[in-house]
Amino acid sequence: MALNKNKDLKLYYSIGEVAQMFNVTETLLRFWEKEFPTIKPQKAGRGIRQYTKADLEQVRLVYHLVKERGMTLQGARDAIRRDKSKGINRNIEVIEKLKDIRTELQAIGKDLGGLV
Repeated sequence: MALNKNKDLKLYYSIGEVAQMFNVTETLLRFWEKEFPTIKPQKAGRGIRQYTKADLEQVRLVYHLVKERGMTLQGARDAIRRDKSKGINRNIEVIEKLKDIRTELQAIGKDLGGLV
């Protein structure tokens, strides 16, 4: 699951934008906020959530553990607490880079297939 490549251009993201980035519901993000204290977006006027880049990284970590690795919520909390997310974040970064490389190679393969 790749994040938007232009994510560094913005300081804050709405809950809708974050939900779309991870292909999850806004309800699930609000639930994760309650279950994982590391996800704590700022709240602007009228309680509108504003996710920072750090919040996106925490959501990405929880997404990876729960959705991609299939951990329970308690298992994910334990993994984050035990690992302090450093090793897990490094693994996620490698996985994301490999997915990007695979996409590029598939595109190159299609281009070459059309030339041959």
